[in-house]
Amino acid sequence: MTVLAAQSIVVTMDSLEQAGKDLERLEQQLKALLEQCRKLREENHSLQNRQESLVAERASLVAKNEEARTKVEAMINRLKALEQS
Repeated sequence: MTVLAAQSIVVTMDSLEQAGKDLERLEQQLKALLEQCRKLREENHSLQNRQESLVAERASLVAKNEEARTKVEAMINRLKALEQS
């Protein structure tokens, strides 16, 4: 084996080692990205549930507010009727 052939093999082995390290680093980055996606999906689901809850609560409060307004208007009308009698 010539010196040039030996150097070529060493360079090829170094390239393979570097490629292996690059693949390992890429795999770790991909795992981290997948974990981040999972966490974001969970957070998104939680936020959607919270939004649904708040929308329902708001609807309930709007209905209660309307009921209170109706009762107050009825009392005002009764008081006006009493004043006129």
